[in-house]
Amino acid sequence: MSPADDDTTVRAAGCVLWRPAPQAAPRGRELCLVHRPKYDDWSHPKGKLKPGEDPLAGALREVAEETGYAAVPGAELTTVRYLANGRPKEVRYWAAAAGTGAFAPSDEVDRILWLAPEAARARLTQPRDRALVDELLTTRLP
Repeated sequence: MSPADDDTTVRAAGCVLWRPAPQAAPRGRELCLVHRPKYDDWSHPKGKLKPGEDPLAGALREVAEETGYAAVPGAELTTVRYLANGRPKEVRYWAAAAGTGAFAPSDEVDRILWLAPEAARARLTQPRDRALVDELLTTRLP
């Protein structure tokens, strides 16, 4: 039985949110990272799915809630699996282009940063999140 088959698995979804970068930025895009004060960490926008919620819909909802930006989904990226508080957790991710919006701080996310991929990779707290940056860089984007 895989962790995804276990009823105790925490299901979540999120996006590696990107936008075109200014001309001087390397690789032509910037990535959005969120700072969660509860954990004092930097990560991609993500969150738990509501019961019965479609994972892609949940990922887009979480991006909007955490960053204030609409997201235009692209390719699905690797699903990340790990233990969180002793329970298996599964997070499905999509590459997503940032649409319109504006950030407003909240108790859940107090800051966001738009960074070049290399800077985003260095800022991410969890090594498992860094692999998603690498994957995005090899994914065909519109």
